[in-house]
Amino acid sequence: MSSDTDTDEARATGPGSTEARAADPRAAEAQSTPARATPAQPTEAHATAARTGEAITTSALHAAATGADTFPEVLREALNRRGLSLERVSERLRVRGITISQATLSSWQRGRSQPERARSLRAVDVLEEILELPAGSLRSLLGPRRPRGRITPPGAEGAALQILGEDSVVEKALGARFRHFNQETSSLMVHDIVRVGESGTLSGISTTNVLRASRPGADRAIFVISFDDEAAEPVDIKVTCGRLTEATYLKGLKSLVLEIHFGRELAKLDTTVVSYAVEVSPSETPATHYERWSRTNLHEYLQQVFFHPGALPADCHRYVRDKVGDPPRGRRRIPLSEAHDVHVLTSRCKPGVHGVAWEYGTGTGGTGPSGTGDRPG
Repeated sequence: MSSDTDTDEARATGPGSTEARAADPRAAEAQSTPARATPAQPTEAHATAARTGEAITTSALHAAATGADTFPEVLREALNRRGLSLERVSERLRVRGITISQATLSSWQRGRSQPERARSLRAVDVLEEILELPAGSLRSLLGPRRPRGRITPPGAEGAALQILGEDSVVEKALGARFRHFNQETSSLMVHDIVRVGESGTLSGISTTNVLRASRPGADRAIFVISFDDEAAEPVDIKVTCGRLTEATYLKGLKSLVLEIHFGRELAKLDTTVVSYAVEVSPSETPATHYERWSRTNLHEYLQQVFFHPGALPADCHRYVRDKVGDPPRGRRRIPLSEAHDVHVLTSRCKPGVHGVAWEYGTGTGGTGPSGTGDRPG
């Protein structure tokens, strides 16, 4: 499993990140108030489906607050207003003799590339017709020709992409919000506690995150928690520091999106503490590791895994990945304590993926326990 916050993500997994990923309880109005995952009402083009995970809640306030004055923003808003998918737009362009892939259109609306070649510029002119925009309204927003080669987006999005890669689960879970993912805060210290039940499957995760504001006015953060086992779903969410304002579980992505309000606006460089716990339904696959990814340096990261006395692992070790999908390195064995837990404390924790993995003997509960993982940006 993995989880993610402004600087990381966490992930819990089966056999086998610090922003985290549940349903959308509209309550949780007071600090330390448990929030049970329940379905939310559909809003606009996106509907929150707590238990079915059709799509996450996307507030129109996010788009309205920034205003659209760049090519990617105007293109995104026009697509949303017309209710056209990139597939349909690509098909309409093809009918008019212009071949532009969905991937290219996606790159344009995210600002990762821009139309420059003659065919692409012709496509922009036709897009204005398809999207019912005034002639020249899109083309006039194009900036100067960019150097060849992929340009990594600046700020929070670029840092997250370096660790997560393109089209990650986190990016899919957050949609348009990924572009501005927790760019107002960064994590200083993170403490993850993972609990493994008697059957060896994940039973719960709790996280305490110390955040610092990078600009005045920061008042919330988003966390994404991903599960490797689709049977492991969040059944209860409790926020003890902060106020839960969104909890959306995306079943198709096996990810839980949490938005937690700090309860006040922070001054620049001010700090706040966010703490939450997620209880997980029993799954069929034993957990075998937990990972958290971070896009920025952490002053300190503490990772603890507690095992039920009836499902003790035969071996545990720590490891690091430079980015998601990379082979693990720095593998080191870690001992199990008398309290049936293992822990890893890392000071000056560099960006990357930090994990703990464990193995069961052949006689442990038949198949042994399951796992989780997590990551935010």
